[in-house]
Parts: sequence; C-alpha cells; structure tokens
Amino acid sequence: MQNNASGKMTNYRWVICGMLFLATTINYMDRQVLSLTWKDFIAPEFHWTDADYGRIAAIFSIVYAIGNLFSGRFMDWIGTKKGYLWAIGIWSLGACMHAFCGVATSAWLGLEGKEDLINAVGTSTVAIASVSAWFFIICRIVLGLGESGNFPCAIKVTAEYFPKKDRAFPTSIFNSGSTIGALIAPICIPLIAKFYGWEMAFIIIGALGFIWLGFWVFIYKKPEECASVNKAELEYIQQDNEIIEEEKPNEKPIPFHKFLSFPQTWGIFLAKFITDGVWWFFLFWTPAYISDVYNLKSDNPTAMMLIFVLYAITMLSIYGGKLPTIIVEKTGLHPYDARLKAMFIFTLFPLLTLFAQPLGSYSYWFPIILIGLAGAAHQSWSANLFSVGSDLFPKNAIGTMTGINGMAGGISSFLINWISGYLFDYADKTQMHFLGFQGKPAGYFIIFCYCAVAYLLGWLVLKAFVPKYKAVQA
Repeated sequence: MQNNASGKMTNYRWVICGMLFLATTINYMDRQVLSLTWKDFIAPEFHWTDADYGRIAAIFSIVYAIGNLFSGRFMDWIGTKKGYLWAIGIWSLGACMHAFCGVATSAWLGLEGKEDLINAVGTSTVAIASVSAWFFIICRIVLGLGESGNFPCAIKVTAEYFPKKDRAFPTSIFNSGSTIGALIAPICIPLIAKFYGWEMAFIIIGALGFIWLGFWVFIYKKPEECASVNKAELEYIQQDNEIIEEEKPNEKPIPFHKFLSFPQTWGIFLAKFITDGVWWFFLFWTPAYISDVYNLKSDNPTAMMLIFVLYAITMLSIYGGKLPTIIVEKTGLHPYDARLKAMFIFTLFPLLTLFAQPLGSYSYWFPIILIGLAGAAHQSWSANLFSVGSDLFPKNAIGTMTGINGMAGGISSFLINWISGYLFDYADKTQMHFLGFQGKPAGYFIIFCYCAVAYLLGWLVLKAFVPKYKAVQA
C-alpha cells in the first residue's frame, strides 16, 4: 500500500541501490578469501600446485555459470525479496564451510591434524592435495550456487526501482561493490589469516552475509507497496509507462527455449563470454602473480598495498554508468546507440595490459596500475552490458536473461582459470619462452595478451548481433 503522500520526490530507490551495493561487496569478499590465502597459507598445508588451485577456481566458475542459468529463472519465479534471501543465505553458508576443510581432510586420511598435513612427504602429499582440493571444491560448489543469484536478482531489483534511462548508473554503483569487496579484502583477509588462521578468514567474512539478510527482510518492498516511496518517486520509477508484470495475470513468461532464437540473447551472451574471464583472472590470480613474479607474499605490506591500489583504481568505473547518459544529453542519440558508443570507449583501456609485463621489469607498480585501469574499464563495460539486457528484454524476462549473461561469464571464468593453472605449472617446469619472458612470467604474459584484446572482440560481436536498438517481442 502506498502511504507516503506526494510532494517532493523521495529517494528510497537509492537506499535499495545501497543494499544491492553491500550485497555485491560481500559477494566479492567471500569469493576473494581463497585467492588471498591459498598461495601463502593454504598451499603449504595441503601441498597444492597452481593446477590444483586452477581446478578449484575453474569448477567454482562452471558451477557459478550453471547456477546463473537457473537462478535467473528462479528469481523471475520467486521474486526478488525471497530470491535474495535464498541466494545470500546459501553463499554465506558455503563461505563458512571452507573453514572446516582442514579438519575434514585430516579425518578422511586418518591424520592427527595440521602438523601431520604440513610435514607429510612423498606420496602422502599427493593424497593430501587431492583430498583437500575435493573438500574445497564441495564448498566452492555451495558458494557458487548461492553467489549465482546475486546479479540476476540485483538487475531485476534495479529494473523494479529505476526507469530505463537511469539503470546503468545504479548498476554501476552496485557493480562497484565487486571493486570495493576486492579493495577491502587484501587489507583484512591476509591479516586475519596471519594472526587467527586462514579458517577464521572464511568464517568472519562469511558471517557478513547473514547480517545483511537481517536488514533486507525489513528494508525491501516493491516500490508500489513501499511506504517510503511517495507518489512522485513512484511516478518517476514507472515513467516508461510499463505495466508491472506481476500486475498482469495473463502475461506469460518467455519460454526458455525461445531465448535461444533471439539475436539479442546471443549478442549479450557472446560479448560476456569473451570478456568476463578477464576480470575473474585479475580477481583470482593477481595475488599469486605478485607472489610468483615479485616474491611478495599476500601478508607482505607492499603486496597488500599493491592490491589495494589496483582496486582503488578500478573504482573509476563508477562513472562508467554515467557516460551513456552524458552522451545522450550531448548528442541526442538513442540510449542504446549511446551505450554502444560508451562501451567502445571502454574497450580501449584494456589494450594497456599489453605493456603490463614488459613495464613490470622496471617496477611492479606499472602492471598494477595498468591492470587497475583495465579492471575499471571492465566494470564499466560490465555494468552497461547488464543494462543492455534490461533494456532489450521485458521485465518478466530480465532475471532469466541476466542469468544467461552470468552463465556466459562463468564459463569464461572456468576456461581462463583452468587454462591458467596448467599453463603456469607448464611454464614453470619447462621454463618456456614467450616474447622475451621465461617461466611463469611468460605464462602470465600470454594471458595478459588475451586480456588486452578481449573487449574489442566482445564489442564487435555485440555490434554484429544487435547493431541497432530492437526490443525483444515475446
């Protein structure tokens, strides 16, 4: 029931946007715990190689991908309030479960505890690595299933609370939670692991999600039912003159198989598939890169500062959601054309990563700054690509389309993590050469080359499939 009287427009939609931002921040902190602890805290205990970690990260990614496909449909069916409760509850449980992998490994192998794990030699180390990796994989599966609900639900909430012309900006705000999460994580997680054990890092960060749940129960209602949204704000939110799908009893959702017939689906899917692995590579492998190439462990103050600065630079992405609006206001272009123009600009910055490894020979600050700029471009690109889906598809299909979008990103992450793990082990064992680099630095340079050109390829694919604005007609 709408209780708030009309008059000066309320701004409750930004409170909701703030909640989406916090959820995304927690989401990314939970997935960052492993990347910030495995190399220096977990690997020595369980005798992991890069391939072991790459396999764990890859399986998380493919579960996340599959989960996105179903979670989007689930959010369209169950609604955003209950959907978020399920999603963050599951991923917070999964995050906390990681803390018990050491105990489970010791019990499975009949060992006394951590000392036996660390001091094992010979074939025992292979068994420990294998068993522990599978326990972590189980936890990552639970985490991935829960986390797959975040973006489909957040995009659907954004469509409920913001008109089309504004959606890229709140999307860039809540999407920047991934940057903030990655920014906070390297400052606190290695220190928690150092002083209290890596297990407590998973428990403390995982518990944040349960706290968020308590606030969401009381804060979220649909705008037309929320007493904190007055008539003026409701009219602003619904200015597109669209009837909310839940109020149309005869409106049927688009059958899933029909999504496969839309060029809009394939344009968004392939653009996401080509580019999203880049961000996940930066997220999961940058701490290991700093440790491998510059011998700076994750709890080293310099390493912590490098990661902090990297993600501080990516905060520039918050302006990426504004750029399409600025282009529309200055040129009068259709919002979709303005969005594509803005996205093309974002494709140019990742090209700088071609110089990350060569300049890194002079100072580790060069690759960090260049990766940070590429990360900012990615987040700007990603926010606008999510908005493309909400622009082109009707509201009752946004969750499903966002899930398909997320599935593409998860598959991309699966491939780049799996390949990276084996590539880095191979490069280290064979001391392979690539464009003047040898060993692991050569392996990292190969991946950086792909990261540099991925966004330009993604933009060309999106432009080829959806050259002009054309809304999906069910």
